[in-house]
Amino acid sequence: MKYGEVTVLIGAERGAYPFGNSLVVRGSDAALVVDPSLSLVEAAPPADVVLVSHAHEDHVAGLGSYDVPVHIHEADIDGLRSREVMVAGFGLPPEAIDDADRKLRDLFHVNGRPDALEFTDGAVFDLGGRTVTVVHLPGHTAGHCGFLVEPDGFLFVADVDLTSFGPYYGDVGSSLVDFEESMRRCREIDARWYGTSHQKGVIEGADEFCRRLDAFAGVVEKRDAVLLGLLGEPRTVAEIVEHRLVYRPHVEGAHVNPVERRTAMRHLDRLIGKGLAEEVEQGRFLAT
Repeated sequence: MKYGEVTVLIGAERGAYPFGNSLVVRGSDAALVVDPSLSLVEAAPPADVVLVSHAHEDHVAGLGSYDVPVHIHEADIDGLRSREVMVAGFGLPPEAIDDADRKLRDLFHVNGRPDALEFTDGAVFDLGGRTVTVVHLPGHTAGHCGFLVEPDGFLFVADVDLTSFGPYYGDVGSSLVDFEESMRRCREIDARWYGTSHQKGVIEGADEFCRRLDAFAGVVEKRDAVLLGLLGEPRTVAEIVEHRLVYRPHVEGAHVNPVERRTAMRHLDRLIGKGLAEEVEQGRFLAT
């Protein structure tokens, strides 16, 4: 689908993981692809440069189709250059690392791009009559970025994806504090269209985008509320992990407990900082 001179390539299953949505942006001098997904492994549109929003496998699966300059934020560049570093960022238990590495290699075709180049917030890619400006939106990963295409007024917000799952900040380098600040920054950018990496596709109009962003951000508050309810009596982190703040009970995998643990710790830090919880004895937490 086209939005001005921005073409959105919707991935299979509406871009749900392991798929994703990619962008093609054309100017008078050059064409640019954002986040080559699995859909671009076999049918890659031509491009002179590739931008990657962040170093996660579903955003780089089609990267092998491109022998052109590839750029990513400096905070995520090591993960793009090396599959080993990307896997390490998931914070998996040692016994799960080999399986994760094979999955990235075999399903997502991740082989690392040691030639990747770095950008920083505010970097501008001039395609001729059309620019793509980097908008650093950390939290999901340290280098997670969106891209503002002008004059079309198209803001790609990547994994600020507005899904009912809510914000994900469970990797080693993730940050709940940064994610909330990034959502505030998204709200301040007045665009005509807002493109997401996954199921929600493209949202038209700032008012509708902000309404959906409020619901997305509200998942963080719901997790706080669930945790405060649990802390009606002293709880250990292990007990909080067992209850789960992120995943539904049927979800299984080596990633579940590490993600739940990091998420629980980040919410505990947040609630303690607000004076809503405290550590009443070593390793046990209670609502105040």
